[in-house]
Amino acid sequence: MPLSPDRKIILITGASSGIGEATARLLAARGHHVVLGARRTDRLEALVQDIRAAGGDAECHGLDVTEAEDVRAFVDSAHRVHGRVDVMVNNAGVMPLSKLEALKVDEWNRMIDVNVRGLLHGIAAALPLMRGQRHGQFVNVASIGAHAVSPTAAVYCATKYAAWAISEGLRQEVGGDIRVTTISPGVTESELADSISDPVGREEMRTYREVAIPASAVAEAIAYAVGQPPEVDVNEIVVRPTASPA
Repeated sequence: MPLSPDRKIILITGASSGIGEATARLLAARGHHVVLGARRTDRLEALVQDIRAAGGDAECHGLDVTEAEDVRAFVDSAHRVHGRVDVMVNNAGVMPLSKLEALKVDEWNRMIDVNVRGLLHGIAAALPLMRGQRHGQFVNVASIGAHAVSPTAAVYCATKYAAWAISEGLRQEVGGDIRVTTISPGVTESELADSISDPVGREEMRTYREVAIPASAVAEAIAYAVGQPPEVDVNEIVVRPTASPA
Protein backbone atom coordinates (compact mmCIF):
# COMPACT_ATOMS: atom_id res chain seq x y z
CA MET A 1 0.00 0.00 0.00
CA PRO A 2 1.46 3.45 -0.92
CA LEU A 3 2.30 5.60 2.10
CA SER A 4 0.11 8.69 2.50
CA PRO A 5 1.49 11.74 4.36
CA ASP A 6 -0.64 10.81 7.36
CA ARG A 7 0.44 7.17 7.41
CA LYS A 8 3.56 6.70 9.48
CA ILE A 9 6.20 4.02 9.93
CA ILE A 10 6.13 3.45 13.68
CA LEU A 11 8.59 1.23 15.54
CA ILE A 12 7.59 -0.11 18.95
CA THR A 13 9.85 -1.95 21.40
CA GLY A 14 8.44 -4.20 24.10
CA ALA A 15 5.48 -4.82 21.81
CA SER A 16 4.58 -8.37 22.84
CA SER A 17 2.27 -7.40 25.71
CA GLY A 18 0.83 -4.58 27.79
CA ILE A 19 1.26 -1.00 26.63
CA GLY A 20 3.35 -2.01 23.62
CA GLU A 21 0.76 -4.47 22.34
CA ALA A 22 -2.14 -2.08 22.92
CA THR A 23 -0.27 0.71 21.15
CA ALA A 24 0.50 -1.52 18.18
CA ARG A 25 -3.15 -2.50 17.81
CA LEU A 26 -4.42 1.07 18.08
CA LEU A 27 -1.89 2.70 15.75
CA ALA A 28 -2.36 -0.03 13.14
CA ALA A 29 -6.13 0.41 13.38
CA ARG A 30 -5.60 4.11 12.66
CA GLY A 31 -3.80 3.32 9.43
CA HIS A 32 -0.14 3.38 10.40
CA HIS A 33 2.40 0.67 9.61
CA VAL A 34 3.79 -0.75 12.85
CA VAL A 35 7.13 -2.50 13.17
CA LEU A 36 7.16 -4.51 16.38
CA GLY A 37 10.09 -5.70 18.43
CA ALA A 38 10.39 -7.88 21.55
CA ARG A 39 12.09 -11.03 22.76
CA ARG A 40 8.94 -13.17 22.72
CA THR A 41 8.66 -13.65 18.98
CA ASP A 42 5.81 -16.16 19.22
CA ARG A 43 3.60 -13.51 20.79
CA LEU A 44 4.75 -10.91 18.27
CA GLU A 45 3.87 -13.18 15.36
CA ALA A 46 0.41 -13.82 16.80
CA LEU A 47 -0.09 -10.07 17.25
CA VAL A 48 0.95 -9.36 13.67
CA GLN A 49 -1.55 -11.95 12.44
CA ASP A 50 -4.31 -10.30 14.50
CA ILE A 51 -3.48 -6.85 13.16
CA ARG A 52 -3.40 -8.05 9.55
CA ALA A 53 -6.66 -9.95 9.99
CA ALA A 54 -8.23 -6.69 11.15
CA GLY A 55 -6.99 -4.92 8.02
CA GLY A 56 -3.88 -3.30 9.47
CA ASP A 57 -0.23 -3.41 8.43
CA ALA A 58 2.39 -4.86 10.77
CA GLU A 59 5.65 -6.76 10.83
CA CYS A 60 7.79 -8.03 13.67
CA HIS A 61 11.38 -8.81 14.58
CA GLY A 62 13.00 -10.46 17.56
CA LEU A 63 14.62 -7.75 19.67
CA ASP A 64 16.64 -7.47 22.88
CA VAL A 65 16.94 -3.76 23.68
CA THR A 66 19.91 -4.38 25.96
CA GLU A 67 21.97 -5.21 22.86
CA ALA A 68 22.87 -2.04 20.94
CA GLU A 69 23.57 -3.94 17.72
CA ASP A 70 20.19 -5.68 17.98
CA VAL A 71 18.39 -2.35 18.23
CA ARG A 72 20.43 -0.86 15.40
CA ALA A 73 19.55 -3.80 13.15
CA PHE A 74 15.86 -3.45 14.09
CA VAL A 75 15.80 0.23 13.15
CA ASP A 76 18.01 -0.10 10.07
CA SER A 77 15.85 -2.90 8.70
CA ALA A 78 12.71 -0.76 8.93
CA HIS A 79 14.50 2.16 7.31
CA ARG A 80 15.88 -0.01 4.52
CA VAL A 81 12.48 -1.54 3.71
CA HIS A 82 10.30 1.56 4.09
CA GLY A 83 12.71 4.39 3.37
CA ARG A 84 12.01 6.23 6.60
CA VAL A 85 11.38 5.89 10.33
CA ASP A 86 8.71 8.33 11.47
CA VAL A 87 8.22 7.36 15.12
CA MET A 88 10.33 5.35 17.58
CA VAL A 89 8.32 4.21 20.61
CA ASN A 90 10.82 3.18 23.28
CA ASN A 91 8.47 1.14 25.44
CA ALA A 92 10.43 -1.92 26.64
CA GLY A 93 10.75 -2.02 30.41
CA VAL A 94 10.99 -4.24 33.48
CA MET A 95 9.89 -3.66 37.07
CA PRO A 96 11.16 -6.25 39.59
CA LEU A 97 10.47 -4.22 42.74
CA SER A 98 12.15 -4.86 46.10
CA LYS A 99 13.47 -2.91 49.08
CA LEU A 100 17.11 -1.95 48.76
CA GLU A 101 17.93 -4.04 51.83
CA ALA A 102 16.91 -7.15 49.87
CA LEU A 103 20.10 -6.58 47.81
CA LYS A 104 18.62 -7.80 44.53
CA VAL A 105 21.68 -6.55 42.66
CA ASP A 106 21.04 -8.63 39.55
CA GLU A 107 17.52 -7.22 39.32
CA TRP A 108 18.82 -3.67 39.80
CA ASN A 109 21.23 -4.19 36.94
CA ARG A 110 18.51 -5.67 34.76
CA MET A 111 16.33 -2.60 35.27
CA ILE A 112 19.21 -0.31 34.39
CA ASP A 113 20.03 -2.38 31.31
CA VAL A 114 16.47 -2.46 29.94
CA ASN A 115 14.94 0.79 31.20
CA VAL A 116 17.93 3.09 30.68
CA ARG A 117 20.40 1.46 28.31
CA GLY A 118 17.56 0.10 26.18
CA LEU A 119 16.16 3.60 25.81
CA LEU A 120 19.57 4.99 24.89
CA HIS A 121 20.07 2.21 22.35
CA GLY A 122 16.77 3.18 20.72
CA ILE A 123 17.83 6.81 20.52
CA ALA A 124 21.29 5.93 19.20
CA ALA A 125 19.81 3.78 16.44
CA ALA A 126 17.04 6.12 15.27
CA LEU A 127 18.42 9.61 15.86
CA PRO A 128 20.93 9.67 12.96
CA LEU A 129 18.21 8.50 10.55
CA MET A 130 15.77 11.12 11.78
CA ARG A 131 18.47 13.78 11.51
CA GLY A 132 19.12 12.71 7.93
CA GLN A 133 15.47 12.74 6.90
CA ARG A 134 14.83 15.97 8.87
CA HIS A 135 11.80 14.69 10.71
CA GLY A 136 10.79 12.11 13.28
CA GLN A 137 9.45 11.57 16.76
CA PHE A 138 10.60 9.71 19.84
CA VAL A 139 7.94 8.51 22.25
CA ASN A 140 9.63 7.32 25.43
CA VAL A 141 7.51 5.45 27.95
CA ALA A 142 8.55 6.42 31.47
CA SER A 143 6.24 6.09 34.50
CA ILE A 144 4.60 8.02 37.28
CA GLY A 145 7.70 6.69 39.01
CA ALA A 146 9.60 9.42 37.15
CA HIS A 147 7.84 11.93 39.41
CA ALA A 148 7.49 10.17 42.77
CA VAL A 149 9.33 7.45 44.69
CA SER A 150 7.67 4.75 46.76
CA PRO A 151 9.02 1.96 48.99
CA THR A 152 10.40 -1.05 47.06
CA ALA A 153 10.61 1.11 43.91
CA ALA A 154 13.79 3.13 44.47
CA VAL A 155 15.79 1.61 41.63
CA TYR A 156 12.81 1.37 39.27
CA CYS A 157 11.93 5.01 39.91
CA ALA A 158 15.58 5.96 39.40
CA THR A 159 15.50 4.38 35.94
CA LYS A 160 12.31 6.23 35.10
CA TYR A 161 13.69 9.54 36.40
CA ALA A 162 16.59 8.81 34.04
CA ALA A 163 14.18 8.14 31.16
CA TRP A 164 12.48 11.48 31.82
CA ALA A 165 15.82 13.32 32.01
CA ILE A 166 17.13 11.71 28.83
CA SER A 167 13.92 12.61 27.00
CA GLU A 168 14.05 16.21 28.16
CA GLY A 169 17.71 16.52 27.22
CA LEU A 170 16.99 15.03 23.82
CA ARG A 171 14.11 17.46 23.29
CA GLN A 172 16.35 20.43 24.01
CA GLU A 173 19.10 19.17 21.72
CA VAL A 174 17.24 18.14 18.58
CA GLY A 175 15.70 21.48 17.61
CA GLY A 176 12.69 21.86 15.38
CA ASP A 177 12.90 18.80 13.14
CA ILE A 178 12.37 16.03 15.70
CA ARG A 179 9.65 15.76 18.32
CA VAL A 180 10.15 14.14 21.73
CA THR A 181 7.32 12.88 23.93
CA THR A 182 7.49 11.28 27.36
CA ILE A 183 4.51 9.17 28.42
CA SER A 184 4.28 8.63 32.17
CA PRO A 185 1.62 6.06 33.04
CA GLY A 186 0.30 5.55 36.52
CA VAL A 187 -0.83 2.10 37.60
CA THR A 188 -1.61 0.20 34.41
CA GLU A 189 -2.80 -3.33 33.78
CA SER A 190 0.25 -5.17 32.43
CA GLU A 191 2.61 -8.08 32.99
CA LEU A 192 5.32 -5.89 34.56
CA ALA A 193 4.45 -7.04 38.06
CA ASP A 194 5.06 -10.65 37.03
CA SER A 195 8.80 -9.98 37.23
CA ILE A 196 8.69 -9.17 40.96
CA SER A 197 10.48 -11.97 42.81
CA ASP A 198 10.65 -10.25 46.20
CA PRO A 199 7.60 -11.12 48.38
CA VAL A 200 7.49 -7.66 50.00
CA GLY A 201 7.62 -5.93 46.63
CA ARG A 202 5.00 -8.28 45.22
CA GLU A 203 2.59 -7.54 48.08
CA GLU A 204 3.19 -3.79 47.82
CA MET A 205 2.37 -3.94 44.12
CA ARG A 206 -0.72 -6.11 44.66
CA THR A 207 -2.15 -3.44 46.96
CA TYR A 208 -1.01 -0.60 44.70
CA ARG A 209 -2.60 -2.14 41.62
CA GLU A 210 -6.08 -2.46 43.12
CA VAL A 211 -6.93 0.64 41.07
CA ALA A 212 -5.50 0.48 37.54
CA ILE A 213 -6.18 1.70 34.02
CA PRO A 214 -6.10 -0.56 30.97
CA ALA A 215 -3.09 -0.50 28.67
CA SER A 216 -5.38 0.84 25.94
CA ALA A 217 -5.68 4.13 27.87
CA VAL A 218 -1.92 4.66 27.62
CA ALA A 219 -2.04 3.66 23.95
CA GLU A 220 -4.59 6.43 23.38
CA ALA A 221 -2.19 8.94 24.93
CA ILE A 222 0.61 7.77 22.64
CA ALA A 223 -1.68 7.97 19.62
CA TYR A 224 -2.68 11.52 20.60
CA ALA A 225 0.95 12.65 20.70
CA VAL A 226 1.78 10.91 17.42
CA GLY A 227 -1.29 12.37 15.73
CA GLN A 228 -0.46 16.03 16.31
CA PRO A 229 0.63 18.18 13.34
CA PRO A 230 4.40 18.48 12.78
CA GLU A 231 4.61 21.92 14.38
CA VAL A 232 3.10 20.63 17.66
CA ASP A 233 5.34 18.74 20.07
CA VAL A 234 3.50 17.15 22.99
CA ASN A 235 6.36 16.86 25.47
CA GLU A 236 4.79 14.88 28.30
CA ILE A 237 1.55 13.15 29.17
CA VAL A 238 0.83 11.73 32.63
CA VAL A 239 -1.96 9.14 32.59
CA ARG A 240 -3.34 7.99 35.94
CA PRO A 241 -6.40 6.15 37.18
CA THR A 242 -8.98 8.75 38.19
CA ALA A 243 -9.09 7.35 41.73
CA SER A 244 -5.31 7.22 42.14
CA PRO A 245 -4.14 9.10 45.28
CA ALA A 246 -0.54 9.44 44.03
